[in-house]
Amino acid sequence: MVSRPSRPRGSVVLLSGGMDSGTCLARAVRTSPPVHALTVLYGQRHAREVRSARALAARFGVARHVVVRLPLGPLLESSLTRRSSRLPRGRSRPGRIPTTYVPARNTILLAVALGYAESHRLAEIHIGANAIDYSGYPDCRPPFLRAFERLARLGTRQGASRGPALRVVAPLLRMTKAEIVREGERLDVPWALTWSCYAGGRRPCGRCDACRLRARGFREARLTDPLVGRRSRTRTRAGA
Repeated sequence: MVSRPSRPRGSVVLLSGGMDSGTCLARAVRTSPPVHALTVLYGQRHAREVRSARALAARFGVARHVVVRLPLGPLLESSLTRRSSRLPRGRSRPGRIPTTYVPARNTILLAVALGYAESHRLAEIHIGANAIDYSGYPDCRPPFLRAFERLARLGTRQGASRGPALRVVAPLLRMTKAEIVREGERLDVPWALTWSCYAGGRRPCGRCDACRLRARGFREARLTDPLVGRRSRTRTRAGA
């Protein structure tokens, strides 16, 4: 008797080490086990966030944490991948895509996660994309994620064989940063292990887009971010 392949179950989480992906991971552990975590080094100007990703994966006891190296930095024109480029300070103007946008980054990351999910018979890909307090990136919008989910149905063996459709789950998509902080509190996310700053270093710079969004989220949630001291929170508040 020929046994049928098992039905896909569980999830892979794209884990960058930031507050959004950390919250996404904490939620997936509760809702879509077993959970695998996937961290992609695509040529970021610093690897500080990878230490946070490893710490978060260990804290939540994922089934497997894979770190993939894709040396794409020289091919992707962005201030996040070119150390010679200057990181923007302060929030970008509404409607303008900032220089920290990495061309097709989420397409690349989701494609890697898709191959991993199909290979390991996982039912879902979880991504911490956010369309409300996001920094103007076109690949964090609902239409993009819906389109990628259609691609997953059309471009995989699982989809072609009319098996269960692989889902792209973005639980934080329509949350504000304050709502994400509150959700992370509910899920016991260890904020001190996360990293958001674009600049890297020993402490967050407090001035880049990611730092300002993070500070605003904690401030509006009326909670203290354990990653920064009082002086950093005050400085960030003044320009947020």
